[in-house]
Amino acid sequence: MALRSVLTGVGSYLPDRVLTNAELAHRVDTSDEWIVERTGIRERRIAADDQRTSDLACEASVKALAAAGRDAKDIDLVIVATATPDLTFPATAARVQAELGVTQGAAFDLQAVCSGFIFALSTADNFLARGQAKAALVIGAETFSRILDWEDRGTCVLFGDGAGAVVLEAREDAGERGVISTFLRTDGRMHDLLYVDGGPSQTQSVGKLRMIGNAVFRQAVEHISGAMLEACARAGVTLDEVDWFVPHQANQRILDGVARKLGIAVDKVVSTVAVHGNTSAASVPLALDIATRDGRIKKGDLVLMEALGGGLTWGAALVRV
Repeated sequence: MALRSVLTGVGSYLPDRVLTNAELAHRVDTSDEWIVERTGIRERRIAADDQRTSDLACEASVKALAAAGRDAKDIDLVIVATATPDLTFPATAARVQAELGVTQGAAFDLQAVCSGFIFALSTADNFLARGQAKAALVIGAETFSRILDWEDRGTCVLFGDGAGAVVLEAREDAGERGVISTFLRTDGRMHDLLYVDGGPSQTQSVGKLRMIGNAVFRQAVEHISGAMLEACARAGVTLDEVDWFVPHQANQRILDGVARKLGIAVDKVVSTVAVHGNTSAASVPLALDIATRDGRIKKGDLVLMEALGGGLTWGAALVRV
């Protein structure tokens, strides 16, 4: 009997510090009305000075493990999707592995920016489905506040810090539950639409986030829509059969644009961007956890997750939870 990767637990974490639009209006030429109208974001969380990306990842992971009824001894794969690692190396996942007390298996980071969690979920699914691991922690964690230009109102209003995690387990008796299909895509020709202008090899510095917002918006609506349709086609299901859509929480206008393009009812789209902004690789599992905890997403529901990020990267994952 074939193995299937089943999502057995989800958890998330947001730092305590809340940064409101009103506070940002004292830093840059903007206003609460301007930000809400263009992004749907009302506030975002900022990590404390002594909080690392790994700390956020561990907080989310502990909650995911508790939700799954598992502990560190059950995990033999840790993947952290992040564009803001603690250090250049070793991997943030190695620190997370050690902090959680996982003493077996592999741990590594995956870098696909805002699409990172979808890429990491697909990667973990391949490990589990081939019998190369039994249980994985798949984490999206970011401290994007560390790489923002706080004088650039086009980007600093969008991003925040946070983490989300899921436990995936390989099962032979999954029935209809589990990861059903994934679709991943990268087009490096659009590298300059969304990037950080620093790095150890090129500038020997960390750098700041840069984005051509209008161009990213257009690409996002087009490619996210395509990824969603492809993931469904690979599974032989239609969009109408999907119970919940959990998109990358980049911008409410992107969420609305994709829903309009595909004819998706707004009340089937999980939107949490207002309360935490764009947390990059963390945003999909954050939204998944929020909608699970508030009772919207229930066991057996068909959930389609999707994202687009720097690279450009984009992808989708269809999962029956």
